[in-house]
Amino acid sequence: MTAITFYFQVHQPFRLRRYTFFDIGRNDRYFDDTENARIVRRVAQKCYLPMNALLLKLIDEHKGAFRCAFSITGSALDQFELWSPETLDSFRKLAGTGCVEFLAETEMHSLSFLRDWEEFDLQVREHQDRIEGLFGTKPTTFRNTELVCDNRVARRAEELGFSTILGEGADHLLGWRSPHFVYRPEGCERIKLLLRSYRFSDDIAFRFSNRAWGEWPLTAEKMAGWLSALPEEEVFVGLFMDYETFGEHQWADTGIFDFMRHLPGEILKNRRFRFLTPAQVSVEHDPVSRLDMAHPVSWADAERDLTAWLGNHMQRAAHDALYDMANTVREAAEAGHPEIHRAWRRLTTSDHVYYMCTKWFTDGDVHKYFSPYASPHDAFIAYMNVLDDLSRRASAVVGVARRNAEAC
Repeated sequence: MTAITFYFQVHQPFRLRRYTFFDIGRNDRYFDDTENARIVRRVAQKCYLPMNALLLKLIDEHKGAFRCAFSITGSALDQFELWSPETLDSFRKLAGTGCVEFLAETEMHSLSFLRDWEEFDLQVREHQDRIEGLFGTKPTTFRNTELVCDNRVARRAEELGFSTILGEGADHLLGWRSPHFVYRPEGCERIKLLLRSYRFSDDIAFRFSNRAWGEWPLTAEKMAGWLSALPEEEVFVGLFMDYETFGEHQWADTGIFDFMRHLPGEILKNRRFRFLTPAQVSVEHDPVSRLDMAHPVSWADAERDLTAWLGNHMQRAAHDALYDMANTVREAAEAGHPEIHRAWRRLTTSDHVYYMCTKWFTDGDVHKYFSPYASPHDAFIAYMNVLDDLSRRASAVVGVARRNAEAC
């Protein structure tokens, strides 16, 4: 049999205020709570609440034969708790069905693995504990920020006790191989790698409402037919996408909810198929071979690399400045100012450097859609101003603490 594995990413960053040079040293209100509350409530009404209700109905109608998985970032959970508690309750209802797996990732959707393994470990463990506390099960599947995976990340996830990791089935990674098998990352002994089938996933997430697409309109029957045409020896199909696809990126009037309402039933008409979560696929299937991921592979843009976040000088300068102050921020927290560390953590969210992207070619419209700034340069200036102020605050606190310690 072939498993269909739906995995949905749920994320909302804490967006910054228009923080200017003149705010430095005078204002420590970095985040635009009014705008963040407005956006999370809007997306909840358009996506999270109706889609969660639909999934709950599908699980009930198919008597548990429909299953799926989620990863919900800590920054999204924070915003649900603050401004949309009904959304969090709806995810708890899904958890209660026993048909939904919740994955672990970095708490603040960070790229910490590139600069600070200590921070990476802390964020992953905190997120894992938080998911267990909210939904009752400790995650055994790991998904790194933006599906970024390489040999190092996979080994670290294995060391942290995960049995499964998700990745992108990029052509340059796989070559002639299919993404529809289970693999083992090079250098790992236990963890199993499940890859995203980007063609099928992007048909839903990006091309669904594109009337210029040769396959428009995409129907549940058509998608089920494509899946049925796959070689029978392929063991699973990873349909991984942003949850905001439903109702936010693809509006309700495109028919996206109707498509999803009918898709499980159409797929299950073929007894070859069943729905499994990533952990279930991992338990049932052994790796067919090792896969060497020498360089990070992501699910972003045509390149499937890190250039969406670190592709220009502004992004790299901002990322370096952020992690250069990590030890000072931690010391400030130990000195009795956890709010400094909490603000810094929110600044590790990868969206902040994503807004600085200057790739205006094949994926330019995507970057412009997600950014709240008029230009990448505006995003850079606002972010660096906030880092400047936070660095000064952290250094001042640490300086006082050190002087007090010397006086004793």
